[in-house]
Parts: sequence; C-alpha cells; structure tokens
Amino acid sequence: MERSRFFSHQAGRTIEVPMHARARFGIGDVVRHRLFDFRGVVFDIDPVFANSEEWYDAIPEHIRPEREQPYYHLLAENEDSSYVAYVSQQNLLPDPDGGPIDHPNVAELFEQFANGRYRMRRSLTH
Repeated sequence: MERSRFFSHQAGRTIEVPMHARARFGIGDVVRHRLFDFRGVVFDIDPVFANSEEWYDAIPEHIRPEREQPYYHLLAENEDSSYVAYVSQQNLLPDPDGGPIDHPNVAELFEQFANGRYRMRRSLTH
C-alpha cells in the first residue's frame, strides 16, 4: 500500500498515512460520540492517529481505538461544558438531533449552520 508522510506538531513526530484514507465525516459535520454523551462539530481531520503516545496510552485498553483510521478534531459539548475533543472515526456517529453546537469557538471557525452542517469561514478555506 502506498503511503505518504507528514509531520504532526501535536504528536511531535512524522506520521505515515495511507494514500487513500477515507473519512466518513467532513469539516462542518455535527457528530455524536458512540460511547460517551457528547456531540460536536468537526473542524479538522487527521487521516490516521496523529496525537501523542501519552494521549493514546491514557485510553483504557478495552476501548482503545485502532490507529489506522481517520481521527477528528471536534468543538465538543456535553451538558456540563464545552471543549476540544480528538475522536476516532469508529467512535463517531451522525448526530440525530441535527441542531447547532453551543461551543464558544464555533463563530471563530464557521459562518453559518444550515441543513445540519456548518460552513467554514471563507477566510479559513483555501
């Protein structure tokens, strides 16, 4: 399988990536975690795990996801707080509520919410 490489500042190392990784969700999609009670909006996608080893090892082994899948950066919320989450594809589902996310940073990254999705600010796109 052909692979490419990129340097992940978050992981502090070079990551090897399959040339044709398939992300199930896109930037602006509202998603829900499969195991934990939170939802969020996707603002970035890593084609494979690209965080620190300490972060990965902190996940209990019985629920630790595979590395070779897309990982999503989310502006996330639950009943108590708003935060940034890093979640594997296998642990995300489309959000059935389809409503907007009440995260304080949403307006910094996204212009509007329509049809269950956010549109990224034009100034942030290529």
